[in-house]
Amino acid sequence: MATAITREVFGQTLLELGRHDPNIVVVGGDLNASTFANLFAKEFPHRFFDLGPAEQNIMSMAAGFAATGKTVFASTFAVFSTSRPYDQIRIGIAQAHANVKIVGSHAGIITGEDGISAQSIEDVALMCALPGFTVIVPADGPETAEAVRAAAREHGPFYIRVSRPATPVVHGNGYQFRVGKAETLRSGNDVSIIACGIMVATALEAAEALAKSGIQCRVINMATIQPLDEEAVRKAAAETGALVTAEEHYIHGGLGSLVSQAASRTAAVPIEMVALDRYAESGRSEQLLVKYGLTSKDVEQAVRRALVRKTARSPRP
Repeated sequence: MATAITREVFGQTLLELGRHDPNIVVVGGDLNASTFANLFAKEFPHRFFDLGPAEQNIMSMAAGFAATGKTVFASTFAVFSTSRPYDQIRIGIAQAHANVKIVGSHAGIITGEDGISAQSIEDVALMCALPGFTVIVPADGPETAEAVRAAAREHGPFYIRVSRPATPVVHGNGYQFRVGKAETLRSGNDVSIIACGIMVATALEAAEALAKSGIQCRVINMATIQPLDEEAVRKAAAETGALVTAEEHYIHGGLGSLVSQAASRTAAVPIEMVALDRYAESGRSEQLLVKYGLTSKDVEQAVRRALVRKTARSPRP
């Protein structure tokens, strides 16, 4: 399977947008080479502002530029772009509904050897707690490019989460992304796997393996976490009778929590969650995914648990 580095795709897409829209400005910290925001900086130095390791100032300046009518991209690592400047984001961007697009790179545990302090596993929950924010976790490179273009096109605050290493590509040429709309990548009527980010490819791998034993899984890419496509959740719950969520994020406050809320409003179905339940540690990405239960095997096991619960709920003849 082909791979792509989503943070690099972000940087290339931002540069492309900058060439066509002189209203775009970019605010970054001291990690611009790592986020690939330096591509924009090299070509448009007068529209790029490097504030060093001062994330509160980055977000305040981004809000200020937005107040003058600019379309602003703020870029640094996910752990620094959400936790440290949260008050500035809340007041200056969310409450003002400012036209600021925060792109958090090196998200999740696959940041790997950078260690626990650089692994952002709470960022989606933090940003979903802010009314009016659109929160997107792209599955791959093509979806990242489409999400960045959508953020530039639509007014209001966005948070987009991208990764450090290369990750599998699940979309082909001509893919069209729609904010707030889920995407069914595989049909099936036994269980629905709802995934986001790097876990979409993992969910597809699990579904392929389960199909060999006669279990047909629907795989749904829920790239937009907020606003969540609740209709897609309700439909999946009604048609398959069991749900599994998969995310490279803490189990509380992310995709699993929001899917559970949506499902509970209309359908009582078993839901299993594949997610992090603690902080991780330093290590290679593949080692961390195995140790903390984010592999296709873990998704398979969750599907089987959901099926057992689904069967137990079925009325006896």
